[in-house]
Amino acid sequence: MTYNLLMIRPARFAYNAETAVNNSFQVAAPETAAIQAKALSEFDGFVEKLIANGIDVTIVQDTPEPHTPDSIFPNNWVSFHSDGTVFLYPMFAKNRRPERKQHVLDAIQQKFIIKYTTDLSVYEQNELFLEGTGSMVLDRENKMAYACLSPRTSKVVLKDFCRAMNYTPITFTADDEAGNAIYHTNVMMCVADKYAVICLSSVRADFERAYLKKALESSGKEIIDISFSQMNHFASNMLQVQNKEGNPFLVMSTQAFESLNTAQITTIEKYNPIIHSDIATIEANGGGSARCMMAEIYLPVK
Repeated sequence: MTYNLLMIRPARFAYNAETAVNNSFQVAAPETAAIQAKALSEFDGFVEKLIANGIDVTIVQDTPEPHTPDSIFPNNWVSFHSDGTVFLYPMFAKNRRPERKQHVLDAIQQKFIIKYTTDLSVYEQNELFLEGTGSMVLDRENKMAYACLSPRTSKVVLKDFCRAMNYTPITFTADDEAGNAIYHTNVMMCVADKYAVICLSSVRADFERAYLKKALESSGKEIIDISFSQMNHFASNMLQVQNKEGNPFLVMSTQAFESLNTAQITTIEKYNPIIHSDIATIEANGGGSARCMMAEIYLPVK
């Protein structure tokens, strides 16, 4: 896990109709100054809690133009790796592709060493997508990439990433309670160092569920199973981070935290404390939660 995070401070946060076609978490609302102001307040409060716990946050201010309503979720278009590699990813929604803004990478390069950039966004020309660590939940220690296949998560692009980074792909299918394909893997599972929070019921096929459980357990993870209802409150959209002293935390939204039962919280806190923050406006309009807002930086520090 890392203590360095990239977070994008929104300029024109809003509901995105282009992503809503396969994101059932979004609630339609017109773009208003009030929504932007509330999202900004939630963002700043969230960052304040992370910094107070000793986590380093590189904050980059988004630009009003081009308008990128989902820029607050950078983990979908970029990932940073310990060998100095940066990956850029192909995005399903055309109005999300301009989120790959050079000034963001320039800000990262001021603090960290970038040795290589691998641009997978060329797959957009073939309508093939892999939306970063939304599409993939990475177990970086064991070099495993968990991915539920969907219109936003192509097996072809996933294999390309795994080949480049020497990861093992763990692919499966997962549906929400209504039977619709879950659009991002980090909606239904979170992998930490010694445990995994996962909605196993979303993996309908018995053989896929058994395969997934075996992969997690064989890599030393205790499985914390959550319900569809908890998943719908973003209880898998979490990220384990550490502070500068090496102390681990699990970061989530207040909505996610409040959906967990006492036994689940006790199990998580056996491994690390929980940090949670109220980001309800961001969750409702953007359809993403705490994990989506944080892009982990594993690059070497200058």
